[in-house]
Parts: sequence; structure tokens; C-alpha cells
Amino acid sequence: MEMADPAPAPSNGVAECLRVSGLSKAFPGVRALRDVDLTVARGEIHALAGGNGSGKSTLIKIVAGVEHGDAGTIRYPSSAEVDASGSTPEVARGGGVYVVHQDLGLFPDLTVAENFALGFGFPQGRSGRVRWKALRRRAAALIERFEIPTTPDTVLRDTSRAVQAQIAIARALQVEDEGGAQGLLVLDEPTAALPAHEVALLFASLRRYVAHGRAALFVSHRLDEVLDLADRVTVFRDGQGIGTYSTSSLTEAQLAELIAGRPISRLSSRSGQRAPGETLLELTEVQADPLDGINLTVRSGEVVGVAGLLGSGRTELLRCIYGDLPIQSGTVRMKDKVVHFTHPRDAIKAGIGLVPESRSESVFYDLAVYVNLAICKLSEYSTRRWLSDRLMRAGARERIATFGVRAASESVVANVLSGGNQQKVVLGRWLSQSPTVLLLDEPTHGVDVGARQEIYQLVRQATDAGMGVLLVASDFEEIALNCDRAIVLSGGRVVAEVGADELTAHALIEAAYTGTKRQRAG
Repeated sequence: MEMADPAPAPSNGVAECLRVSGLSKAFPGVRALRDVDLTVARGEIHALAGGNGSGKSTLIKIVAGVEHGDAGTIRYPSSAEVDASGSTPEVARGGGVYVVHQDLGLFPDLTVAENFALGFGFPQGRSGRVRWKALRRRAAALIERFEIPTTPDTVLRDTSRAVQAQIAIARALQVEDEGGAQGLLVLDEPTAALPAHEVALLFASLRRYVAHGRAALFVSHRLDEVLDLADRVTVFRDGQGIGTYSTSSLTEAQLAELIAGRPISRLSSRSGQRAPGETLLELTEVQADPLDGINLTVRSGEVVGVAGLLGSGRTELLRCIYGDLPIQSGTVRMKDKVVHFTHPRDAIKAGIGLVPESRSESVFYDLAVYVNLAICKLSEYSTRRWLSDRLMRAGARERIATFGVRAASESVVANVLSGGNQQKVVLGRWLSQSPTVLLLDEPTHGVDVGARQEIYQLVRQATDAGMGVLLVASDFEEIALNCDRAIVLSGGRVVAEVGADELTAHALIEAAYTGTKRQRAG
């Protein structure tokens, strides 16, 4: 049964904070935005939603003055209408736009007060020396104004990620006239690295901000967050705004289908019919700071999830298997053979691949897509002493089709691809080598709902062929939907093992937050 299309949100006549009209932008070979209109009202949190490459980030960059539009106009909160081709960061900031990027740009070894001062200036006396008392007073006033649970002298690394996000927001807004209610706060994926309880803390801070008549423009791939936080959402697809909707009239399924332009299944990728095969990887009492006595098996044909909160040791587990983190004691076996990996190249030779959490560690942005796809096994494309460009291109075209990479050609540089397509290049690079075990660290981080489904379909096809997968994800529902069983880490230890029959997001959350050691069949 098909769902009825949600109706676009009507204009309610409230005062505008930002108006974008007829905005268009093209890059070489890519039409990023096509005649886009957007209105953000005062007192609202307005979300932008869309797949990777849909145009959201380009719009934000133009509004922030980082990129120039080819056509269109922008009316900023506190300035007259300007041509989109002439906007600059100074024009945007002068117009009342404050941007907080996913990379918060903070310095963990400096105090909260010092982080506030960076980019704004340190108060100085006549001699040029920093007036530290004045700096702390100014920081204390910001902390009180934005209700941040910290102190001026706290070292940033001793605060939670949610508090750090609040500090970045306060730093961006510190020049705003407190009584003017003029500003527009732009947030690009602010919750990407936050657990659920810290997301709630940040959301409360944002609601306080807009309650005074200001506005926020919010970008997130987490659809539940969009519906929970935003008042309205504008959906982008293929560089066009296809509609603005009231979040109160949308379901998550409807929003996913608007973004993808097609039905999106939330069904589990687990078939429930597969019996796992031989043990491919086994860890016995492995110690590797901060891991403490890890026991784990990965068998042929299965996806094993690794759940846990930030700091639980999830990423470190993959790094020690991959030879990137020294193992202090314990045993690692591959197919009953004891192995000792002192470098990632040892793991690669043994048949282990890794897709890291940060694409900056796996994507060669300035190299062509065909080079990115071939780089793990260049020997396949060598003729005598030379690499064959022709063979690499031919192999890349085949892999682009196999792994559903959307690129103008195999020759475009990876930097022009959307995040989801960059991730499919990295995944395709490994899957084309048919590794014995593939380690996935947040494989759908920053990836839209359609690409997420495609990535897990590729993973499942590989496990159907006999590969084993160890999957780390901060989204517990993602683990529950796509893994055959899971372990839960807390404080570097396995505190739960959850089999297929009991594998739910609730079971994983309960184990991760209680940190109670328990065993489940599986």
C-alpha cells in the first residue's frame, strides 16, 4: 500500500530571517543547484534534508559566502538583498549568519576561555599582555548566556562532545547583539559523533537559542533528529528543492522516500536463513590499550556488530586487528593459524581489509576515481615495470557499475564525488579484492538513507559469497538491522554478546549504558 504524499508546509506569514531566491550553481561536469528557493522564518529551526550530492552543502557554503552562486539572490537576517555571486564570509557574517561546521575547529589542550578567544581576540592591556581576568569574565558571561555546563578554566578535552558543540556555537555567536534577535545559526551535521543522551543536551541548547526570535538552519542525515528538532524541513534532490514540509505532518518513512525519490525499505538485511561457516577470525584474551581481555569470533557468511559508547574501545578493536595498534597479550587466529600483525600491510597480506571511520584516511581526494579504486592492488595493472593506465581505467569502469558509484566518469577526481559515493569507492576498493575479513568502522557515517541501503546490500552480497565482516556503528538500530549477532563494549571489555534472536537496538542500548557483564546465546 503506497503512502499518500505529504503536503508542503504552507507559508504562515511570519517574519523572514533568511530568503534565498533562484539560486543556481554549477561545477565542472556537475549541476549542484538549480533555481533553488528557501525561506527560513524567525523563531524556527529549519532542516535541510537530502541525499549525498543533492545540493545541501553547496547551498550552505554559498549562504556562508565560502562559495559564489552563479545566479540568484540572498537576503540575510540583518542586511539588504545581495547577489549570490558576490557573497563573501565577511558579507555573510555582517548579515548575521554564523556557521558551525561538523569539524568544530576547537583546540582540546586549551581552556574553554582560550577557545572562546580564538578567532575573536584576546583582551590586552596597554603593554600588549593578555588580560587573563578579563578573558575569564568574558568566557563566564558566554557560559551563563548559553547555559553551558562548564567553567572558563576547564580544559576542553575534559568536556563531553555535546558541551564542545555548545562551546563552538557560543564562540560563533559571541559577536551577536544579545538583544537584537537577528542571527541565523547554521549547523552542518552537529550530532554526527554524539551519543543519544548528548544529542538531547545539544537540542535543548538550540531550542533556547531560537526561542528569542532567532533561527537555526540544521543539516543532518539522521532523519529521526530532523523530525524531532526541526519545525520545517526542505528536501533536496539532484540539486533542486522539491518541497518544504512541516515536520509534524511527516513520518520518518515518508521523509526517507522524499529524499530518495523511491520507496526505502527499513527491513533488516539479515535473511534469517544463513548458517555461518568456518571461523575466519578469532581473538582470545586480547589486551591492547584500552582493550581488556577481548574474546571474539567472526565466521564465514556473517556480519558481527560491535556496539558501545564513545570511548568504549570500538575503533581500537578494529585497529589492533588491522595491525595498527600493538597487542600486549592474547592470541589472534585466522582460520586456526596464529598471526602477529605488526603493521597494516601484514593484515592486508593475510586477507583483512579496513574501511576507517574518517574518509580522509581512505580517500585520495586529489586522485582520479580509477586510481582510488586500484590503489590497493596496483600489481594487477602492471605490465613488466609499468602501470597500465588503460587497464586501471577499464577495471574502474567495471567496478563503478558493480558498486553503484555515481560519477561522471572514472577520470574525475574523488573530491568532486558526494560523501556516499566516496564511501562506495572505498568499499568497492576492498570488495573487489575479496578479503577474508572486512573491518567496517562507521561505514555509513555522513551517508544518506539511499546510499546507506546500497552499502549494506553490497556488504551482504559479499558475506553471501563467504566473507566475514566486523561492523562498528554508533547507531544501535543500524547494528540491529544489519548484523547477524553483536558484542557490546564498555570500558574496553565485552559486556554483552547478543545473538540474532535478541538483537534489537533496545538490548544494545541497555548493555552499553549499564555496562553489565552478561552472555547471550548466538
